[in-house]
Amino acid sequence: MHKDNHLSARGISAAAKPSRMDLEIYQEAMDNRYHPDRNPDGAFPMNVAENHLCWEILQEKIQSITKTKNIPDWVSSYGDPIGVLSFREATARFLSKFLIHREISADTLAFSAGATSVIEMTTFLLADHGDIAVIPAPSYPVYTADIGVIPGVRRYDLQTHTEIDELKDGIPISIDQLEKAKKEIETMGSRFRMLILTSPDNPTGGIYSESQLSQLADWCIENEIHLIVNEIYGLSPININQPEIKSDYPDPIRFVSFGQLMVQRKNPYLHFWYSFSKDLGISGFRIGLLHSYNQDLINGYRNAGLSHSVSNYTQWVLQEVLEDLDFMEKYISTNQKALTESYVKVVSCLRELHIPFNPSYGSLFVWMDMSAFLSENSDHGQEQLWLEIFEKTGILLTPGNGFGHSKKGLFRMVISSLNHQALGVAMNRLKGFVLQKRNY
Repeated sequence: MHKDNHLSARGISAAAKPSRMDLEIYQEAMDNRYHPDRNPDGAFPMNVAENHLCWEILQEKIQSITKTKNIPDWVSSYGDPIGVLSFREATARFLSKFLIHREISADTLAFSAGATSVIEMTTFLLADHGDIAVIPAPSYPVYTADIGVIPGVRRYDLQTHTEIDELKDGIPISIDQLEKAKKEIETMGSRFRMLILTSPDNPTGGIYSESQLSQLADWCIENEIHLIVNEIYGLSPININQPEIKSDYPDPIRFVSFGQLMVQRKNPYLHFWYSFSKDLGISGFRIGLLHSYNQDLINGYRNAGLSHSVSNYTQWVLQEVLEDLDFMEKYISTNQKALTESYVKVVSCLRELHIPFNPSYGSLFVWMDMSAFLSENSDHGQEQLWLEIFEKTGILLTPGNGFGHSKKGLFRMVISSLNHQALGVAMNRLKGFVLQKRNY
């Protein structure tokens, strides 16, 4: 006799399967977090993409706003589901000045509660159940759930390379690879509906060149495939001219926002995602956005997105922050300097240990190759190494499982979740682990 289920089939699946495999251990690490005085033997959670480098600066600004400014009446009322107009206008000015470097209109923006919500909503409106989203591997593991749980779209991990050093000249995506994927998807009876890129990339830190983006846009438009570029780390570049790392970029690629190409084309198949969570270090504020010249998509977002709306109070607070352009310029500059310092600390250690890594142009990560220490070349071997690193050093990395890449033994390190003092301690522990593994 079968036990009656009190959940739907979707509910049963959600209850049984966490969004990512490392969350339980992440909580353990957070409960035992390192502190130089109170907990010097504590752990280093470096697996969740949060930026804590400059929060105190933004915190002080927000506290000043909430103490000195009156809350406008519109905050207590219902607003436009895609964001109140004044907030969309402030964000359009912010993006135009600091990221896209071309003027964009508030009418092309739609907001919802965090990047996850934006990804889910956009996918829901652009693709049908069973359609395929192609994503170059390795890539953000939770894309799978974001596009799959509600929209019912499946992820296709496009293998553009095998070894880390194949990334040194940029992310090696080609039209031939896309044509092959399209043929394979159609042979399976499915539809290649979306191509999702992240630039700067999660986890590799790579970027797509302006010519790559133009070529990919042409191909997607011709094939009626939606091209979406996620620039959630767009204002978190690494200063590649720092003397300690400059030699890692012999033929540097220039970052150009996909938003510039969108301004030129204004095509209904080209879209842009952004969130304030990473560049501003406010993931808990839950503010993500879609930028698109597809007016039907924006209207659909407005009509279907009420349950995903950002609170008016949050919109007001961030609007006040964004409208102070002098403050934002100083904040962005300070954050970029702090991020570069963190990056240099990490890669200097990896270089000393002869651990391969991909030279990053931006993002909050270092993508490194620890495959030399695998006990077996498998997902299981990768997971065992990940656990061993945590147990022996307290450093919690993100394992390669879920990134969709064919090679085993690759790990992502979040470099912005610790202050510089704690990061130095963590890297010393990693050095000890590696030397012990090599029997030095």
